[in-house]
Amino acid sequence: MKRSLTILFLLILILITPARLNSQEDTLFNTCLEQLKSPFIASGQPFKAFLTGTEVAEFHTTFFKGGLYRIVTSSHENNNVIFSIYDKDRNLLFSNSDYDAASYWDFKIEGSIECIVEAKLNEEVSTSGIALMMIGFRSVE
Repeated sequence: MKRSLTILFLLILILITPARLNSQEDTLFNTCLEQLKSPFIASGQPFKAFLTGTEVAEFHTTFFKGGLYRIVTSSHENNNVIFSIYDKDRNLLFSNSDYDAASYWDFKIEGSIECIVEAKLNEEVSTSGIALMMIGFRSVE
C-alpha cells in the first residue's frame, strides 16, 4: 500500500510540474508582449534560457538599417535580466546594467549590423530562473 501511494505521488508530481513551468513561461511571454504593443511587431521566436548563478545566454541577431527596435525582457522578478548588445567584434554597444536593468530599450539602426546579445540574471535580484527576451521592430523610413 505504501509503495502504491509513493508511485501515485510521483506520477502526480511528474504530471503537474511541466504544466506549472509552462504557465510561468506563458506569463513571462505575455509580459514581454505587453511591452511590445503597437507600433512594434514581435520579430520571430522569443529567446529563452534557464540561468543559474553567473551563467550567460548568448543569442545572435541582425538589426537592419532604417528600423526602430525594442528589446524587452521578462523574468520571475522585476529588473532581473541584464542584457548587453555587442557587435560581431565584441565591442559593447549597449547594456541595460547602466540603466538599473530596465526591462526594455528602444533604439534606431542607421546601418545594418550583426549583433551578439548576452543575457544574464541580475545577481542583486536572483540567482536562478528563466530569462525571456523578445525583439520588436517597426519601420521608420
